[in-house]
Amino acid sequence: MYRKMVQIRKFEEHVWDVYTRGLMPGLAHLYIGEEAVAVGACAALRDDDYITSTHRGHGHCLAKGARLDRMMAEIMGKEAGYCRGKGGSMHIADMSMGNLGANGIVGGGFGIATGAALSAKMRGTDQVSLCFFGDGAANQGIFLETANMAAIWDLPVIYLCENNQYGEHTPSGKVTGAERIVDRAAAMGLAGVRAEGADVIEVYEIIAAAVARARRGEGATFVEVMTYRFRGHHVGDAATYRTPEELKWWMENRDPINLLAERMIKHGIADQSRLERVDEQVEEEVIEAVEFACNAPLPPADQVGEDVYA
Repeated sequence: MYRKMVQIRKFEEHVWDVYTRGLMPGLAHLYIGEEAVAVGACAALRDDDYITSTHRGHGHCLAKGARLDRMMAEIMGKEAGYCRGKGGSMHIADMSMGNLGANGIVGGGFGIATGAALSAKMRGTDQVSLCFFGDGAANQGIFLETANMAAIWDLPVIYLCENNQYGEHTPSGKVTGAERIVDRAAAMGLAGVRAEGADVIEVYEIIAAAVARARRGEGATFVEVMTYRFRGHHVGDAATYRTPEELKWWMENRDPINLLAERMIKHGIADQSRLERVDEQVEEEVIEAVEFACNAPLPPADQVGEDVYA
């Protein structure tokens, strides 16, 4: 878990560098600060379980098993990427690992994840579907429609709300009637639980329990995870809508990587030198992925009509 969180953190730092050097098209929405949510959740899933992701999806994809080199190639629009360069930062998918795709549409994963859960139930497998979404997407109408289907049909789906407390530039409390988004679960007929998003072990245990419940045929669970993004909404956002003091507190007290490192050192699982070696190894791996993507060819123009619905 520590290695995977460090991998996501360093990958995102290099995405920021790639963007500022003009090596990628479009925008990037960084996952820095939220790593424990994706890692803890995906650690509770099997390779054949499904996830749907969001516009802030790099962490989800990596946690579900995506390769650094193909991820970076996709972000840079190269043919070696997961979607042959056509998906970019917000539309990476890897069907071989159950990743049904990141999504640029807010709330766009609800129907896909619920449909995947219905498919699993109809086929008689014990696969589970997990839908990542943000506090802003929790206010989309499609959530009620799909969650109602999941409730009445006891579908094996987990709705995981990553409440990082800002929908783009707006504090969640200004646009959300309920103080606790998870309190909506009871009205929808879902089991509901809230988790501390900086604690990867807590996230894992809560999602693992929801997964076990889904595999037993006991239906859907709504999980609200309290987290915080350390960067702006996207790479060009200076985040002037929040105070420096607020950001400083979260970075000093709720950095998921630091918290897990302190926990492992305290319990004798690892020492500082070992953790530093992991950091160095991962940094090298990410640099190699950037080099791979830089050297990979762009897709030829005659591929423009391939793998595209119209």
